[in-house]
Parts: sequence; structure tokens; C-alpha cells
Amino acid sequence: MTPFALVVALAVLAALTVFQIALICGAPWGRLAWGGAHRVLPLRLRIGSAVSVVLYAVFAIVLLSRGGLLPGSHSVLVVAGTWVLFGYFVLGIVLNGISRSAAERWTMTPVCAMLAGMTLIVALS
Repeated sequence: MTPFALVVALAVLAALTVFQIALICGAPWGRLAWGGAHRVLPLRLRIGSAVSVVLYAVFAIVLLSRGGLLPGSHSVLVVAGTWVLFGYFVLGIVLNGISRSAAERWTMTPVCAMLAGMTLIVALS
């Protein structure tokens, strides 16, 4: 089950990365992110999207390590990092669930739920 969870989590992170890069480039999908107040993101939120892309890469490294594909799967830093990621995604469920943007609520809440579930499986491995 862990390889499946790892693949799903990494695929979702990859999709989110593509999404954030599209937002950085001016795609009119802003209603799905950052509170949904902007169709096209202003510069400050595009910078936030760029930071998100970097964070997604770090998340992927932590998950790959915990999943045994990179070194350190049992190190305290990786184990703790995986649990921090799980908490982060649970928080994302809550924050996206209370978004003023219906589009963000209906798309990003399930995405965070999927990431939380898959990360929990990887964390328990």
C-alpha cells in the first residue's frame, strides 16, 4: 500500500506544481487558489505560488525519503518531517474548506484530503 500512496501523493504534488506554475504565468485559474479573490493572480500571490513550487519539491523529497527511494527513511528528521507534512495537509483541508471561494473549496479541499491520506500511509510505513 505504501508504494501506491507514495505514487499518488507525488502525482498530486506534481499536478499542483504544474497548476502553480500556470498561475505564476498568468493563467486565469486564481479562483482555485489563495482564497479565490483573483481570476489572475497579482504579483504578490504569484510570488507565493513560486514559493509553493519550492515547498512541493521539498515535500516530494521528504516523501521519497520516507518511502525508501532516497536515503534516510528512518532518520528522525524524515520521520518527523513526514508527520509535519501530514499535519500541514490536514490544516489545508480545514483552510480550504472554509475558503470564501466555492471553486477553491470544491477542488482544493479534496486535493488536501487526498494528500493527507496518502501522507498518513507513508508516515505509518
